[in-house]
Amino acid sequence: MDQAITDYGAFLREAKQAVTDLNEMQQREAALSQQLKQNRKQLEVDEKAVADHISQTVKRRATDIASSYDKELSKGQERLKKAKTKREKAKSQGIKERIAEETATYKEQNRQLNLQMKTIFQQNHVPSFCRSKWYYYLYSPRRVGEFGVLLLTLLLCFLGIPCGSYLLIPERKPLYLVLIYFACIIVFGGLYVMVGNKTRDKYAATIKEGRKIRDQIHSNDKKIKRIIHDIKHDKNEAIYNLQKHDDEIARIEQMMSETAAKKKEALNTFETVTRNIIIDEITANNKDKLDLLRETCEFQENELKNLDDELKTQNLFVTDKFGAYLEKEFLHPQRLDALLDIVQNGAASNLNEAMDEYKKRRGEKQHA
Repeated sequence: MDQAITDYGAFLREAKQAVTDLNEMQQREAALSQQLKQNRKQLEVDEKAVADHISQTVKRRATDIASSYDKELSKGQERLKKAKTKREKAKSQGIKERIAEETATYKEQNRQLNLQMKTIFQQNHVPSFCRSKWYYYLYSPRRVGEFGVLLLTLLLCFLGIPCGSYLLIPERKPLYLVLIYFACIIVFGGLYVMVGNKTRDKYAATIKEGRKIRDQIHSNDKKIKRIIHDIKHDKNEAIYNLQKHDDEIARIEQMMSETAAKKKEALNTFETVTRNIIIDEITANNKDKLDLLRETCEFQENELKNLDDELKTQNLFVTDKFGAYLEKEFLHPQRLDALLDIVQNGAASNLNEAMDEYKKRRGEKQHA
C-alpha cells in the first residue's frame, strides 16, 4: 500500500526528475533509432555496391576472355572461308579443263562440220543465211525444239505483232485490226513464201546435205552436254588434285576446334577458380568498411534493446509512483514546476488543489 505524501515539494521534484529522465531516454531512443536506420540503409547500399562491383567485374572479365578467343575464331573462320574459296576455284578450273579435254573431240568435229557446211554452201553458191539455225527452224524442222521455235515465230508474227500494234493505236476499230492482220500476212507470209520458193527448190540438195550436217552437229552437242552434265555431277574429286586445299582446310578446322576447346576450358577455369578469386579480392577490399558498419549496427541494436528495457522500467516507475497522484497531463517537467510553485506559494495544500489551481490559472489566461 502506498504511503501518504508528507512532503509535496520533494514529491514533485522527484516526479520532475523521473519524467525528465524518461523524456531523455525517449529522445535517446529516437536518435538511436534514426542512426540505426541510417546505418542499416548505408550498409544495404554498400553491400549492393560491392555485389554490383563483383557482378560487373566477373561479367567483364568473362566477356574479355570470350572476346579474345572469339577474335581468333573469327580470324580462323575467315581463313577457312578463303581456303574453301580457293578449293572451289581450283575445282572449278579442274572441271573446266576436264570438260575442255573430254569434249575436245566433239567440238573439233563440230568445227570441221561447220567448215564443211560452209564450203559446200559456198561451192554451190547458196546464200549464207540458208545454213543458219533459224533457216532450218523455219523451213526444215525435225525435232521438237525446232518445231517449237517455228511455232513461237508464227505466234509472234501473226499474233503478237498484230495485237501489239493494234493496242498501240489510240482509237481502236475492228477495221484497223483487220488491216493490221492483212498487212502482217502480206509482209511476213509473203516474205516466208518468197524466201522458201527462192531457196528450198533451187538449192534442195545442198540444203538437204546441210540438214544432215546440222543433225550431226546436234548429235555432238547432245554428247557434249551429257559429258558436261556427268562431269559436273561426278562425286569423285580425286582427279582435280585438291589434296593441298583439303589439307589446308583440315588444318584450319583443327586449329579452330582447338581454339574452341581452349575457350571452353578457359571459361570453365574462370567460373570455377578465377571467379572465386575475384569475389574474394573485392570482398576483402571492402571487408573492413562493411564489418565496421555491421558491428556498428549490431552495437546500436543491442544498445537500443537495452534502452528499450530501461524505458519500460522507467515508464512503469513513473506510472506506478506518480501516476496514481498526478493526472497524465501533469507528468511534464514544466507543469510539475508549475505545481511545485503553487504548493510552495501556499496556493494549495495538496496535489489535487494544486492541479485545480493550475487549471484555474490556465483557464483565466485563455479567457484574458
